[in-house]
Amino acid sequence: MADQNPQAQTPAAANAPQQGRSGGPQRGGQGGRGRRPEMPQEEKQFDERTLHIDRVARVVKGGRRFRFRALVVVGDRKHKVGVGTAKGADVTAAITKATEVAKKNFIDVSLYKGTFPHEVEKKVSGAHILLKPAAAGTGLIAGGVVRTILEVAGVKNALSKSLGSTNKTNTAYATIEALQSLVPASKWVTTTNKVKATKKAKAEKVEAK
Repeated sequence: MADQNPQAQTPAAANAPQQGRSGGPQRGGQGGRGRRPEMPQEEKQFDERTLHIDRVARVVKGGRRFRFRALVVVGDRKHKVGVGTAKGADVTAAITKATEVAKKNFIDVSLYKGTFPHEVEKKVSGAHILLKPAAAGTGLIAGGVVRTILEVAGVKNALSKSLGSTNKTNTAYATIEALQSLVPASKWVTTTNKVKATKKAKAEKVEAK
């Protein structure tokens, strides 16, 4: 007797495209029209990192009013860095405000071959920060807030030590002041620079005559 099972299919029927309700081939898969093309992601110009988030309270007539305070560092990894702190009703608002403050307070860091041109030491309130230059290949010998700020500023090799308070806000601003006080090698008062300045002054006098 012949097989009368209606579900049985021939090899040709099994390989045929499946039909939709309207009689056409079903949509979907890799060739479907519903897939949107992926948009290329733009690279961020600045590296933004959150250093610390704290919840603060303010006593008002009805009780306590809780808000959030964010400490953010922003840099381009090319000798520019800034630190900002701000408060907001929620964490996102506080971080956004702090980022804007940091971008308005950018400083230029004077580096020499990926490290500091000289040793520097600064103190802000109870925070005491010491920064030292290091040889190539040393890396960043720092931790916590100091390490993050140096990374964002583009420092490759450095030694650091936190000698005072561990308050992250004071430590961050002490690090920024230390970086801001760096003097490039071209402006050092040395014997070579004095000789060059004297020769330049004499040449200008001769040209003036």
